[in-house]
Parts: sequence; C-alpha cells; structure tokens
Amino acid sequence: MSHAFELGPIRPPSEAYSLLVRITRNCPWNKCAFCSTYRGQTFSRRSVDEIKSDIDAMRAIADRIRDAVQNSGTHGRITEEVLAHARGQDDTPEYYYRQMAFWLYHGIKTAFLQDANSLLLPARELVEILGYLREKFPSIERITTYARAKTISKKTLEELVQLKDAGLSRLHIGMESGSDTVLGLVSKGVTAEEHIMAGQKAMSAGFDLSEYYMPGLGGREFTHENAFRTAEVVTAINPTFIRIRSTVPLPGTELHAMMTEKSWTPLTEDEKVRELRLFIENLGDLTGALLSDHMMNLLEDVEGRFPDGKQQMLDIIDGYLSMSDDDRGNFIIGRRIGEFRYLADYTRDSRIDAIRRELKREYRTVDNAVLELLKNFI
Repeated sequence: MSHAFELGPIRPPSEAYSLLVRITRNCPWNKCAFCSTYRGQTFSRRSVDEIKSDIDAMRAIADRIRDAVQNSGTHGRITEEVLAHARGQDDTPEYYYRQMAFWLYHGIKTAFLQDANSLLLPARELVEILGYLREKFPSIERITTYARAKTISKKTLEELVQLKDAGLSRLHIGMESGSDTVLGLVSKGVTAEEHIMAGQKAMSAGFDLSEYYMPGLGGREFTHENAFRTAEVVTAINPTFIRIRSTVPLPGTELHAMMTEKSWTPLTEDEKVRELRLFIENLGDLTGALLSDHMMNLLEDVEGRFPDGKQQMLDIIDGYLSMSDDDRGNFIIGRRIGEFRYLADYTRDSRIDAIRRELKREYRTVDNAVLELLKNFI
C-alpha cells in the first residue's frame, strides 16, 4: 500500500518547517503579471476525502518512523538506517519518508495549507479538514494558509470565526499594492477597497494576518503612487505582519514582457529602497511588525515592530543611501552572490570590488547584472 501524498509547489519562507497539506491545486486566478508559479496549470479543488487520505498517509509514515526510532537504539535520532527500517517493504517512494522525517525533526508544530487560495472551499469543509488534521497531529500549534482578498471579502465574519476556532490561525494575503492603478496594471483582479474589507474582516475574526507589499511593482512610472496608496491601505488594515517582497520581472511573465516592450520600467535597487522608505515613512498608527523575510529584498535588516521600530528602519535605509556609489554597488553585488546577508555585514572587499567591475563591463550597469543574477534565485 502506498502512503504517497500531494504537495504543492510553494509556501511562505516563514513556513519552512511546516507540515504541508494540499487543499487546492494551483491558483484560481492565475493572471497576475508578475507571477510564474502556476502558469499553464489548471486549478481544482480537492475533496475532503482526498485531503483526509493524504493526512492519513502522512500519519502512517510518521508512525512507522517513530516506531523505527524507538526500536533503533539511536537515542531518538532519525538516521539513514532508521529510515530504511521504517520503510521496509513499503512501496511508497523514499522521498515521502524523507519529507516526513524532516517534519518530525522539526516537531510538527506548524502546518501550512496549500496552494494559492484554500479559503475557496466552503467553511464547513475546511472546519472538518482542520479538525481531522489536529486530531491526527495533536502537536500542531499553528495552521496557516494563503488566501485571496476577494475570497475573504465574500466570506461572512461568522464563517471566518468558525475557521479561526477550528484551528486556522494565520492568513497570508498577497496585497502587493494598495494602488488601484498598479493593481490594474499587473492584473491582480482585486481593488484597494476589497483589500481593506478583507484585511479588516480577517483581523476582526482574530487571525494573525500577513499582508505582502512589493516595492517596485508600479515601475518607475508609478513608484510614488505604489508607496503612498499601499501605505494608506496597510494603515487602514493594521495587519499583524507586513511582509516585503521586492519586485523582480521574471522571464516568461507579462511583467517581463512589459519591460521588454518598454511599457513598464523596472526600478533600480536604489530606487526600490527609496520606495520602501517612502512607504514606511507614510505608514500611520500601526501595532504590527514589518518583516523583510525574502532573499529578493536588498536590505534584510529593515525589520521592526511599530510604532517603536519605525525610526530605526528608516535609519537603516538612510544609512544605505548615504553610502558611496561604489560601496552601494559592492553591497548589492555581495548580497546577490551570497557574500552578505545584512547591511551590517558589509565591509569593503577587493574581491567583491573586482566582481562588480567585471559585471559592469559585461552588463553595463550593476542593476542589469542584478536582473540576470536574480533569475537564478526564484
């Protein structure tokens, strides 16, 4: 008997150690100009029975690994020998045992519901799934999911409270921008008003709420509007988390085609930092946190909790902008090739200096080079 289970393609970086449970396949909208994740894929909802079967398969593998560990004398460690013993004659591919071992190692404290919009399922079905998941894995303390603002805005507050009470604790919403102009430009399929309605409703239901903002999404043409309008919408919602996702025009997306056709002008790294500063500066009275938890962001140091951390975040940005052109260029290249994680890590390095000069010879500018380097990160 096979204990295989479905896994979707992505999850937020903050869910790196979470048990992944696939509720829907792909994205029901799938038209955002900047996104390539689900292109060419058909959206479908999974049945409650299918999902329960996957949860059963995960639990079965977990039990086999736990039994093997208990009988191994390895003092709780999951070794290669333990995995081989746990799998035994099971025809389930080894990959699933390794994936389950990874989750067990991290304690199965959190779970993430995939793919792009789990809340499309009726609330009663999700409540049943959440209950079953918590029954099979009682160690789970947090369950999160992606959701579209338009979908949340159509749920009643009572339905959202039911989901929260059933164990769904955090929602991730890809706001991207609070500007109707920019949202239309990138075919987001939702308005600023709908973002506010959905965000406020999610907060009222008691969820932890992550709202995502993409500096640079409006291009050079709408950079100020992207910053100002998004700050207005975020302030109206006051989410638990604001997560920064700097815009990168990926080959194969409409945004990349718009760049090639010169109907959309990408921001330089410095310009994205300036837009981020404008956004933070114009945020109103907030109580949540801003997180820069993605490799696409240049300044991972820019994190903090409002209101006390606001000035410190602005100071870090100003510190970067006050650096010399050569030092900023070296930090950009060093960050993109993995030499520096934080601005605080930066020191002048002749090797990075030589790489920057070579890349400028090949690509003419640091930012042209960065566009090539970032293709390999997504």
